[in-house]
Amino acid sequence: MVTGAAGLIGSAMAWGLNRRGHENLLLVDSLDTSEKWKHLPPLRYADYMQAADFATKLEMAPAHFGNVHAVYHLGACSATTERDASYLIRNNFEYTKNICAWALSRRSRFLYASSAATYGDGAHGMDDKSDDLARLRPLNMYGYSKHLFDQHAQRAGFLRHIIGLKYFNVFGPNEDHKGDMRSVVAKAYEQILATGRLSLFKSHRPDYAHGMQQRDFLYVKDAVDITLHLADKPLAGGLYNIGSGEARTWVDLAHAVFAALGRDPQIDFVDMPEALRGKYQYHTCADITKLRGTGYTGTVTPLAEAIRDYVVNYLVPGRFLGDEPPAA
Repeated sequence: MVTGAAGLIGSAMAWGLNRRGHENLLLVDSLDTSEKWKHLPPLRYADYMQAADFATKLEMAPAHFGNVHAVYHLGACSATTERDASYLIRNNFEYTKNICAWALSRRSRFLYASSAATYGDGAHGMDDKSDDLARLRPLNMYGYSKHLFDQHAQRAGFLRHIIGLKYFNVFGPNEDHKGDMRSVVAKAYEQILATGRLSLFKSHRPDYAHGMQQRDFLYVKDAVDITLHLADKPLAGGLYNIGSGEARTWVDLAHAVFAALGRDPQIDFVDMPEALRGKYQYHTCADITKLRGTGYTGTVTPLAEAIRDYVVNYLVPGRFLGDEPPAA
């Protein structure tokens, strides 16, 4: 099962499973008025269900789905600007609790999307090896909704048996439906084509120059590779940082997008909206020591190479994952 299966990471997970020869998949999502349904036709799967129908089946007929090897619960409201706390509790916390309880009762492998947003401004570290989750202070309600389930799973003793995926800044194909929540790569591509220039937020802290704010950027193909590695490790329970392990600046990212388009960088710095300033992360970097300890030896795609693949092979021709021509 893959929830959020028409979204960025969910559709990439189905794509990754297809590449491993797995097609007996149940895809679950809420196909709204966006165009994210276009991410599904290139994928190979056994069935699709709307999330509301899926939730009802779990509650009313839990044996309906038979034996399920693994549940990749990647569906959530991922808008960091969402202000409806009650909605986020229902969608990101309660829904996850129900799916997790069902998966454990069926002895299915359960992996779920947590988030690097649970770390807040990083003042208390970004260490996935610490059991002291209560020290963390998310900066927005989205991060808190993810943090709530991490804490619930820990209190209930589930974290020994399930995997929480603390995804950092994931970008790549199939994020076109996310609107303002798309990665800066996707938004930069459109802005550069339209104007020849790119706007980045100014820094509002004296210890960071404009554009020198840092993020751990991770290509979605690498996120899938890491997630599948963990799914194959039945003893690897707990929370795991899913990132590159390297912090890069917004200027680094901007230059890579310009280079992928064969253009010289033209960057403008604009004021950050007041509403974001107190909730803005100036530095994120995944400590992936714990991940490496599970035997993961994969090499994360370098930022410029990942951006070039995304821009040249997907954004420019308007392709989705699964539409790309087969490798030579």
